[in-house]
Amino acid sequence: MSAYIEDLDAALIAKAVKEGSISALEVAQASLDAIDKRDPQIHAFIQVTPELALKAAQDIDNARAQGKELPPLAGVPIAFKDNMHLIGSRTTCASHMLENYESVFTATAVQRMLDAGCVPVGKLNMDEFAFGSSTESSYFGHTCNPYDIERVPGGSSGGSAAAVASGMVPLTLGSDTGGSIRQPASFCGVVGFKPTYGMVSRYGIVAFGSSLDQVGPFGRSVHDVALAMNALAGRDERDCTSQPWNIDFTADLNSGVEGMKIGIVSSLNNAEGVEAEVVDAINKAAQNLTAAGAELVEVELPHAAAAIAAYYVLAPCEAFSNLARFDGVRYGHRPNDARDLADMTSRARAEGFGPEVKRRIMLGAHLLASGVYDKYYYPAQQVRALITEDYKKAYEQVDAILMPTSPHTAFKFGELSNPTQMYLSDMFTISLNIAGNAGISVPVGFGSASGLPIGAQLIGPAFQDHKLLRIAASLEASYEATQCAPGFTKKGGLLS
Repeated sequence: MSAYIEDLDAALIAKAVKEGSISALEVAQASLDAIDKRDPQIHAFIQVTPELALKAAQDIDNARAQGKELPPLAGVPIAFKDNMHLIGSRTTCASHMLENYESVFTATAVQRMLDAGCVPVGKLNMDEFAFGSSTESSYFGHTCNPYDIERVPGGSSGGSAAAVASGMVPLTLGSDTGGSIRQPASFCGVVGFKPTYGMVSRYGIVAFGSSLDQVGPFGRSVHDVALAMNALAGRDERDCTSQPWNIDFTADLNSGVEGMKIGIVSSLNNAEGVEAEVVDAINKAAQNLTAAGAELVEVELPHAAAAIAAYYVLAPCEAFSNLARFDGVRYGHRPNDARDLADMTSRARAEGFGPEVKRRIMLGAHLLASGVYDKYYYPAQQVRALITEDYKKAYEQVDAILMPTSPHTAFKFGELSNPTQMYLSDMFTISLNIAGNAGISVPVGFGSASGLPIGAQLIGPAFQDHKLLRIAASLEASYEATQCAPGFTKKGGLLS
């Protein structure tokens, strides 16, 4: 089993476990073996949880032996971004501030995956407190891209993407505040889905930007992501923003795109800074959708260019508020030799947070200050309203919009040392979080020059996630599998 765990997607594993051709324990052990073998090179995991995994797997095997009906994802190994609470694990947010924090409850999204039969094998690396686009800011060290270990996997959910791409687990969860699921999915050649805001409960997820955050799955296929969404979606009384939802995301997955209209935004696709091989890949994706029966329609998003500016006002303000709780009093890093409460609090934050976290806290504090708030925060909210209205008008003409996920392929560690350059990596993803709509990154091959994975982003109207997945499945079907295979060695990549 351990020799081919990376060849099985979640659907195949669940089917095999239900039929009894393999046991959940065999699958769990194979995943743990793959982590032991591969993660020293990739460093996707902050913590591995073999006790939790083996117990959950044994419970599934016992249930099958007793003739009980198994849940839909029974025996499927899963790992969670380390900003998601899970009893029996640490939740560190990849920060020195929470280095030793033990979870005392389990996030709703995590619990729903466990209730669906998934086996928890560990917690995944990320940019500290999800502030970043490369997973370089993690206190525990960076994660490597399985296609080239000298390059980033993207961020902030870099560990979640790399764990799937390297064959260690078939499913992971990440969070997306400005592109943190879709961009790493593109860099690592896997499928990453950011649901509509409110589709998935945020309870138990350490907040970054409460009006922007959304939990979503990574998988080797659109089908696996749809299976995960069946478990994740729906109302949670502990999250007032979550909405009731009861639909099978796999029901119409293979119905195709005949008669659908797909929007193209030429001004964005050809914007300054977009690499030629990315443009070529998106143009080919558009041709494939046309060949499948869809009609391409030119649409406009006139305020999309202002999305990054608005985001880096709104997000730091929300982050400043959400991170105020980390003061060393109730939990988190606390210096042992503090003179008094004020000294303890200031030093706890100075020592516990990394440079990017401090940068965003300070920016948020400045933007919310008297005399500054009216000048920046209100206009940013107005821009948010305009961007949301732009999308609404576009969806009156089309079923979804196709654009790049990222303007470039995975870059080398340290290559984007300027924070502004890093922020521009999310130029195609941020507007979606501002508007709250759904988006998915689908692998569409490799760059002709770089040889690295490229993802196409499909974005759709709010709460039409099932239709978006259907379009993504049609696009995916027009390509051969692009996920990282065992023994992939291109440019010093993952070795089997």
